[in-house]
Amino acid sequence: MSNGYCLGIESTADDFGVGIVSFKGEILTNINNSYIPEKGGIHPREAARHHADVAGKVITEALKRSKIEPKDLTLIAFSQGPGLGPCLRTGATAARSLALYLNLPLVGVNHCVAHIEIGKLTTGATDPLTLYVSGGNTIVSAYELGKYRIFGETLDIAVGNCLDVFVRELGIKFEGGKAPGRIVEELAAKGKKYIPLPYTVKGMDLSFSGLLTAAVSLLKEKKCNIEDVCFSFQETAFSMLTEVTERALAHTEKKEVLLTGGVAANSRLQAMLKIVCEEHNARFFVVPKEYSADNGVMIAWTGILSYLHGITVPVEKSFVRTKWRLDEVEVPWVEKRSLN
Repeated sequence: MSNGYCLGIESTADDFGVGIVSFKGEILTNINNSYIPEKGGIHPREAARHHADVAGKVITEALKRSKIEPKDLTLIAFSQGPGLGPCLRTGATAARSLALYLNLPLVGVNHCVAHIEIGKLTTGATDPLTLYVSGGNTIVSAYELGKYRIFGETLDIAVGNCLDVFVRELGIKFEGGKAPGRIVEELAAKGKKYIPLPYTVKGMDLSFSGLLTAAVSLLKEKKCNIEDVCFSFQETAFSMLTEVTERALAHTEKKEVLLTGGVAANSRLQAMLKIVCEEHNARFFVVPKEYSADNGVMIAWTGILSYLHGITVPVEKSFVRTKWRLDEVEVPWVEKRSLN
């Protein structure tokens, strides 16, 4: 089947996103509405209330901008996990309602797989080693024998969450839609002195909690220039990511590296990985900025790939999976593509 459209709903954390994609991979629309807490991090129940409040408006706007009618849709996809339970359940409820009302198949999508697949769709990468870095996940993976295997991951907090907390300690509000990573990047560009900070790589896995604690302590002591702390914090975190990625690249001997997830937009991290790729004769790909953060397009596209390989979920069994790991998911479309 080459004709058809999928509406995808993303709601794993603070974003409620809706994307509509054709079965040919044409992106028709990408609408996002984010929950912004007054202070602190994400409050799951408040975020879920936000998602419930905006769901109808976002879905309606997505259909309007796509210039197709609900009757033109072929299937509905939703982020089934991993993520925050209340947020996931809100998106799942919206997806189930649409699927039942329109009498369409329903597909539950793994959020991590979706970040990889949207990266591949938008960059043309075919068989990459992927560094997936976001607020909730930090994973180095590559395809092997039917699944995306994990070669390294965070042992505690994700690098995106680490950046979020660090920026809050700086006392800077996330204004104008500017991501925490971007705030740190701008301040780090003005830093001139590297301050030694905890560098924790354990085999192929990483730990960011010690780095965060030490960097926050420097801020509170006020003995160091803020720009220098940001520079040191960023260099240390990204050097850890680059080391593990390079080791995985040498092990897998892949010829492509894909950087995806919300932190992928950071130019310093991109520069570090480009050097690694040049040294290993591998092509480097970065997901476009508009699809690096959580979005409904990546859910819709992965839903299409799943559906075309016979993967759907009955509404009565479409429970969310808050701890659904990337390496638990069968991805038969990748195997078929590689055989072609």
